Amino acid sequence: MQYVCYSNWNQLPKRVDALFARGEQDSIFFSRWWFECLTAAALDDDYTLLLACVVSGDDVLAMLPLMTDARGKNGYALRHGFTPRYGLLLADDDQAAILTCLAQGLSQSAMGGLLLEPIADNDSQLAQLQECFEAAGFGCERIFRHYNWVCQLHGQSYAAYMADRPTQLRNTIARKQRKLEREHGYEIRLFLGEDVPQHMHDYYAVYHASWKQDEIKNAGFQDCFVEKFSRAGWSRLAVLYVKEQPVAAQLWFVHQAKASIFRLAYDKAWAQYSTGSILTRFLMEYVIDTDKVNEIDFLTGNEAYKQDWMSERRECVLLCCVKPTTTKSRYQQFAESLKQMLGKRSSIALPSTNSAKPCHAHLSLNNRINLC
Repeated sequence: MQYVCYSNWNQLPKRVDALFARGEQDSIFFSRWWFECLTAAALDDDYTLLLACVVSGDDVLAMLPLMTDARGKNGYALRHGFTPRYGLLLADDDQAAILTCLAQGLSQSAMGGLLLEPIADNDSQLAQLQECFEAAGFGCERIFRHYNWVCQLHGQSYAAYMADRPTQLRNTIARKQRKLEREHGYEIRLFLGEDVPQHMHDYYAVYHASWKQDEIKNAGFQDCFVEKFSRAGWSRLAVLYVKEQPVAAQLWFVHQAKASIFRLAYDKAWAQYSTGSILTRFLMEYVIDTDKVNEIDFLTGNEAYKQDWMSERRECVLLCCVKPTTTKSRYQQFAESLKQMLGKRSSIALPSTNSAKPCHAHLSLNNRINLC
């Protein structure tokens, strides 16, 4: 096996599809479709695609999708503001040797640091890669980024799942449904598969009337992967209409018995009817009783309402690995490199105020970035 870098998706050996198929078992956000759409959205004139791989003949055994700055001095996760989770693509066999090869290859490159996020704190593959980075001479630190709420169903039906939800949530939804039906009437339409892209205009109409207008600027990127995911049958778009006007919309993805709640919004003018909660209840019933999912993932955020629907809170972190120098201490090198990398990638936000978790990174960068 050997370490090889590619700068274009088309350069990858054809048998790389086996690696992507393995990645899709963990997450649709490790699919080739996701990364290829992401490339056009995340890269600009200042960044270059770098696919750090370990190959053996025509087989790709590992891939770390990165983007590098203009001088190639720092590597960043190939990510976007929509990215709920970043990870390593890794074959099943001989993982220790593969990860050692990948870490050594990156340590011998011109890159002085790597900034990978958001990664699941319990991602065992990236934990092993971190150990290999440290063995290859990098200094690594983990910094809390955000929470991730999920629900493991353990074979539950929708009725059993709802019975476990807070009484106040169940009563509120029932009361708001009756109120909306009585005062205006409503209809929920569910679009599946290739019907989803044809009805994204209603989804965007809701976003224009919501508090999330700024997300519309990412419509090109979103339309790219929605089209590909829908062709594969992974998409679930539910829209709540009042007199043919879309007032709430939610986009979910279902694959490998896992439902990912990707984006949701409602028209602010209809907030008093809890249209978002009514739509969430509808989709919960569908994915549990029809799709037969085993897990539901709210992806990103620690908003209080998510706790009512989910049962378990996980953490996502930033992994920063920096090559030490002989003239500076490890602490100085790490702090200075992290400041430079975070400053360069201005789109990488610091931990949000609703994260509600102390940081254990133990560094303060010129009082501009205080992660502790």
